[in-house]
Formats: sequence, structure tokens, C-alpha cells
Amino acid sequence: MVDKNNKEDYQKAGQEIYDKLHLASYPVAIKYYKEKSEIPRNVTRPGAMGKKMSICQTFTMARKFNQSYSISAEDNFCTPSSVGHGWVPITKEEFIESQVRQGWHKDKKAEEKRAEKIYMKNYQNIIALGYRGLIASPLPETLIIPDTILIFGNGAQITHIIHALNYEHKRKYAVRSAFEGFGESCGKGGLIPFITRKAQIVIPGAGDRAFGGIQDYEIGIGMPGEFIFYVLKNLFKTGGKQGLGFPIRSLIPMSLTENLTPGFKYMREVIDKKLEE
Repeated sequence: MVDKNNKEDYQKAGQEIYDKLHLASYPVAIKYYKEKSEIPRNVTRPGAMGKKMSICQTFTMARKFNQSYSISAEDNFCTPSSVGHGWVPITKEEFIESQVRQGWHKDKKAEEKRAEKIYMKNYQNIIALGYRGLIASPLPETLIIPDTILIFGNGAQITHIIHALNYEHKRKYAVRSAFEGFGESCGKGGLIPFITRKAQIVIPGAGDRAFGGIQDYEIGIGMPGEFIFYVLKNLFKTGGKQGLGFPIRSLIPMSLTENLTPGFKYMREVIDKKLEE
């Protein structure tokens, strides 16, 4: 599908949602490439510096340090994510063996069951697409037109984005997610929205927390790039004037009295006597 929006449109949208939701970090623009010639100038490649990184670390560099990075199987130390993105073709047996050695699940039988669901249905198709790496760039200053946009925030901020996506209840924008605790930001924040054209909720997984510097309060949402304009169109419309708003308008109890606790009640009696003197 051809994107009618240009790079400047995305930069403006990135700044707008950053400002309106008071996000603590920039939205991340993500683009998948097949040839290194697609990488723009001024994009840092870890391998060119003799270093290795993980995909979630490139996202962190974009959203917190305002820097653009590219990464491929050559310079990604998180090898399972290189495989998951189809950057290197491996067999089902090799996939199972790597996961058994990692100890993520109970035993080889559990990994074989998982492989049937994940490898056979997903990895083979992804490998066939021929992508070899990705570029992560801060959306307000993006160097690329994004295939996917990843936004991190607190629960209230992400709730507003979910409300915006579901405001007209169109199937195209519906949010549907499954969770495994692994590959959250790189998979559900980037690749899966790109492949399926569906938004995904991200609950940071093991790698995000170990490598990516994710804060305990943060969750995220990944969506096809052009969805950002639909989000901005509908942001804060849910519920009208009675909606959550921003800052969040939480109800507070308005009928409390000093009888709430014995100490409060005693002090009220003391205060009343002194006021009468």
C-alpha cells in the first residue's frame, strides 16, 4: 500500500502526539529494509563502530536519546530476534534447540509445541519476505517514512491511544493482542503490526527489561505507520466532555467527614472546642 503522507507529515504527527499526551519519550519510527542501500545517511550502524546491540536498544536510543540506528543480523547480539524477523533462515530443529538451551520453557516437548505454533505459521512466511534489517528513528525528527510506529507511555497515555483507535469501531484499527513475555517491543511493537497491519499492545518482556532500559511503569503500543494520523484525529474524543481527558480526571470522594478515623474525629472535637472559646 502506497503511503500518501510524506516524512514531514510524520515528523509533525510525532511531535503533536508527544506534546498532547505529555509522553516521557519520543514515538519511534521503524522501517524494515531489504538492502543496506536503503539506510539513510546519518543513521548509526553498531557494526560500523565494532559494536553489537539489540533491537530494543535501538528503540531506546531513538525514543530517549533522539538518535537514529539501523540493525541487522550482523550486529544484533539478541540472536532470537534476528531469527524472529526472518533476517537469517534457520530450520525448525535449529530453532527448537536454541530455545531448549535458553531454558525459557519447561522442556523440549514444550518447545516443540511452541515451534508448531510460531515457526511453522510465522517464521517460514517472514523469512520468505526477504527483509534483512530495520531502522529506528525518533518520529518527530524521523529520517524515514515508517512502516510501524512504536509508542511507550504509562497506562493512562496508552489508554487514550486505544480509545482513539476504537472510536469508530472500525475493524481496520481494532487492537488485538496475545502475550508471551518475550519479543514484545521488537515483535509486537514493530514487526507484527508491519506484517499484519494491526495495532498491538506491548507489555515489555524479558529482553526489553534486561537490555532496553524499560521503566517498570511503561507499556507500549505498536501500529502501522499511517495509523498515527487516525489516532490524532480521534484523540480525546471518547466520552466527549465526560471523557477521561488529560491530565486524567479521576473521581475523588467528596462526602468524607472527620468520622473517617478515630484520630480525625478526636481532633475535630478538640478543634471545635477551641473555635468556640
